[in-house]
Amino acid sequence: MLKYRKNGEYRTPFQLIALLHLYFLVREELLIMIQNVFFTLFHVLVPLAIPVIAGALLSKFKQLDIKPLLVLVLYYFTPVVIFDTLMNAEVSHQDIYLTFAFSLLNLLLLWGTANGLGKLLALSQNDIAGLTLISAFTNCVNYGIPLILLGFGQLGLDKASVFIVLQMIIVNTVGIYFAARSHFSIKNAIKSVFSLPAIYAAMLALLFRSFELPLPSGIASGFSMIADAYSPIVLAILGAQMMNVKTEQLDRKTHTAYWLGMGMRLLIAPGIALICLSILKIQGLLFSVLLILACMPVAVNAGILAAKFDASPKIVTKSILWTTLISFIVLPFLIVLVK
Repeated sequence: MLKYRKNGEYRTPFQLIALLHLYFLVREELLIMIQNVFFTLFHVLVPLAIPVIAGALLSKFKQLDIKPLLVLVLYYFTPVVIFDTLMNAEVSHQDIYLTFAFSLLNLLLLWGTANGLGKLLALSQNDIAGLTLISAFTNCVNYGIPLILLGFGQLGLDKASVFIVLQMIIVNTVGIYFAARSHFSIKNAIKSVFSLPAIYAAMLALLFRSFELPLPSGIASGFSMIADAYSPIVLAILGAQMMNVKTEQLDRKTHTAYWLGMGMRLLIAPGIALICLSILKIQGLLFSVLLILACMPVAVNAGILAAKFDASPKIVTKSILWTTLISFIVLPFLIVLVK
């Protein structure tokens, strides 16, 4: 049989044909993946970037005051979106249980890892508190909701709704503990949770669904109209918030904490999320949605808590800015991989 020699080894024509076939298959898969990345970039990230850029420009040139807008979002848009999503969400009891288990397990592992690394590197208590906020809380509301909706459709948002509601509760209870530590009061944490209308909206939606009570069509249409306006408003606010983030120079002591926080959010947190999803044997669309939400940039609320309780606000706000910017590059690849 005819043989060809390459690098000291002989190859038969059949082996050469098989290698060429494998080469073209791999090349085709890479081309498809690149096409999908660009498709995701232009059909998911570009629509998200337009209101973000608009908000940033308004903040820079028109000194946009976002405080009234934050009140509008917190007390008007968010509860309506949560109510409308939970009322129409196609979520099974198993999805609710798995999402709840994932949220708690992921939070515990992130908290343990951040505290362990912080103590190992002899960071101050304030820096450890800031590191925990960076690691544990992602921007899954004002960035995550529109991203999931554009990337995975309404069914994906249905799956995400339970996780998002849980995150709202956790950030206003456990988040205060992480940030305050010595100032922590369980009574104040519970009070802060029930001061948010989003929690009542979630409870009301669950009550309606439990008794299978339908909403009048006029009210349902009004809620849907308000929910449709949510994404562009909150993304414009995100752009304005990014412009308002102060990127002060860090001293040598806090520089280590900053880079550790960036590593936690960008590298370690996705790995921990994958471990949790594997332990709980979560698959399908729920797997994709939870992984994306766990890989989102640092939550803006983390910066608010850090500033209020002096939990190294410099490193937290700087991490918010850079993880958000990096996410516009990383998330398209991640969405393609999980889809």
